[in-house]
Amino acid sequence: MRQVIHISTESRETLVDITDKVAAAVRRSGVMNGIVALYSQGATGALMIQENWDDSVQADVVQFLRKLIPQGVWLHDRQDGNGDAHLKAGLVGPSETIPLIDGELGLSRWQNIFFCEFDGPRAERNVICTVLEDK
Repeated sequence: MRQVIHISTESRETLVDITDKVAAAVRRSGVMNGIVALYSQGATGALMIQENWDDSVQADVVQFLRKLIPQGVWLHDRQDGNGDAHLKAGLVGPSETIPLIDGELGLSRWQNIFFCEFDGPRAERNVICTVLEDK
């Protein structure tokens, strides 16, 4: 089963929790055991599994990447000013794979799935969710 998860973002750099949307797609699939493959379309967004309990962790991720990869100093900035967004997305990566166990995402209590926006705000971002059943 494959479904596109649509999200919008409200700032240039942010982590958006998409766990509930992924879980809803899994429920619609009817698959009980297998894997959930997630893929972020676009060259300036990424996916990350991170702590869900304390929002400061997500803020720390954004701050860390800002310090590691500053805005406005890259060759690509001459084209459209988002060279840092491409580098951040490439470093974090466009995909995550999660085990599906008895109809539930195999995340720990403290893990959620986040879309990482590095070039927002955007009216629409797409994450491809593919649910594969164990046979």
